[in-house]
Amino acid sequence: MQIFLIRHPQPAVASSICYGQSDINLANDSLLHLKALAQSLRKQLPDNFLLYSSPLLRCRALADTLHTQAIYDNRLKEMYFGEWEMCLWSNIPRQQLNYWAADPLHYVIPSGESVMQMQERVLAFIKDMQEQKIGNLVLVTHAGVMKILFAQAKKLPINEWMNQHFDYGSLHQIELNL
Repeated sequence: MQIFLIRHPQPAVASSICYGQSDINLANDSLLHLKALAQSLRKQLPDNFLLYSSPLLRCRALADTLHTQAIYDNRLKEMYFGEWEMCLWSNIPRQQLNYWAADPLHYVIPSGESVMQMQERVLAFIKDMQEQKIGNLVLVTHAGVMKILFAQAKKLPINEWMNQHFDYGSLHQIELNL
C-alpha cells in the first residue's frame, strides 16, 4: 500500500508545552499559508486518492483544504499525554519523565497512553485500510503517528524511530504492508 504521510502545519502552541491530543488550532502564520501549502502538496499526490485525517483542528484545517471529502479517524490522533497535556515539559515530574525515557514503548503516562497503545491503534487503522484494498492513501496526521508508520515501513528499532523528525507541513511517501 502506498501511503503519503503529511504532518499538519505548525500549531499555535509553544514548543515547551506538551500538547499531544489537545485540540489546538494552527498558528496564525500557518493559517495564512494554508492554501499555498495545500497547492504545493497536491502537486506531489496521485490523481485519485482517499484522504484520512486526524480530527484534531491542526490536521483538519489542512485536510479540508486538500480534499473536499476528507475522512476523519480518531486512530490517527497524536499520542494522548493524559496528565501531561498542556503542561510545560519542565513542570512534568522528573521521575515520570525518567520512567518514560527508560521504557518509552511500554510506560503509560498518568491518565494517558503508552507508545505501544498508540502503535496498536495506528496499526489497526492501517489493517482496516488494507482489508478495504485502498490503493493510494493520504494521511494528514501528527509526528508520532508518522514515526510509527515510518518505523513499520523501514523495520526500524525503537531507538531509531523515536528519533525521526518530520517538519510541519512535510510530505513523506512510504510503502507499507502489514
